[in-house]
Amino acid sequence: MKTDVREEFDRAESRARSFGKNIESDLAPKFIRVVENAAIASARTMGRGERELSDKVAVESMRRTMDTIPMHARIVIGEGERDQAPMLYIGEKVGAEFPDGMEVPEVDIAVDPLEGTNLCATGAAGAITVLAASEAGGLLHAPDCYMEKIVVGPSCKGLVDLDAPVAENLKNIAKGMERSVQDLAIVVLDRPRHEKLIAEIRAAGARIRLISDGDLSAGIAAAVIGTGVHAVMGSGGAPEGVITAAAIRCLNGYMLGRLVINKPELEERIARMGIRDKNRIYRAEDLAPGNQLIFAATGVTDGALLKGVRFFGEGTRTSSIVLTLMTGKVRFIESIHLAKRDDVKVRFA
Repeated sequence: MKTDVREEFDRAESRARSFGKNIESDLAPKFIRVVENAAIASARTMGRGERELSDKVAVESMRRTMDTIPMHARIVIGEGERDQAPMLYIGEKVGAEFPDGMEVPEVDIAVDPLEGTNLCATGAAGAITVLAASEAGGLLHAPDCYMEKIVVGPSCKGLVDLDAPVAENLKNIAKGMERSVQDLAIVVLDRPRHEKLIAEIRAAGARIRLISDGDLSAGIAAAVIGTGVHAVMGSGGAPEGVITAAAIRCLNGYMLGRLVINKPELEERIARMGIRDKNRIYRAEDLAPGNQLIFAATGVTDGALLKGVRFFGEGTRTSSIVLTLMTGKVRFIESIHLAKRDDVKVRFA
């Protein structure tokens, strides 16, 4: 118990130190490199049918790039526990060390090195590399389980409820967006557990976009006007829910989530993590409570929000999004990574 108290005190102290720094301005440009490099590495495996290889090269690239960044960072959501994940495991420390005593920010990082490993392996749309970061203590340490979710845009804040009938939620979303239910497009993961949800959405008259993987990128799209995604419903990974929440806060969207605790071992695990109410409904502000938040993602394959990596003779082109909460910036970034050759020429478009 004394060790736990000491650790909590140390985390609170480092959070206070970090809050005095502008983490967003210092680290956002550097995190772009992290997701870009990982996207390029995994895109080179696209369509090869080797999902484990696609994920492996993304993880290795992220780790390698993060270790060049001046920061003291801890992975709070990663590839799994230490024994299962040799790299980017929960609790792993990343960042460059500076022996000259240079003061660097203390940050927590949540990563999904390749969201949509199956999508990349088959060449399907929607694979991205992604991370979220905050000052120490600014991201919920979510257990590796499912989470019920509803994600909507800014115009639907407070209009949905996890316990409300599906038809009622759709009616309220349509009202908030000043359109009919028939105009809505709802993203749902194509899973057997969603058969009832899918039937209820269809019965209400809304359209459905079923996806095989990647509800994180779909959640972000729901908070951005013009993507053709009006809401995300159903259950997906809880760790991905935390990363989505960081983006939703930066985009002024609205999200509700509740952990799906349906096994004794999960009840024991959340108890060890300090989660006392397994039925609690979390808002984005609860999942990602940080005062400073950074969300960065790069497309690996083409999706609703980001284009995939494109290779050409002179180099590589990437499409990324970087969001920051405190500074209130949304950046869509197109980058050309030139090949290291004397005869390289830059072309427009």
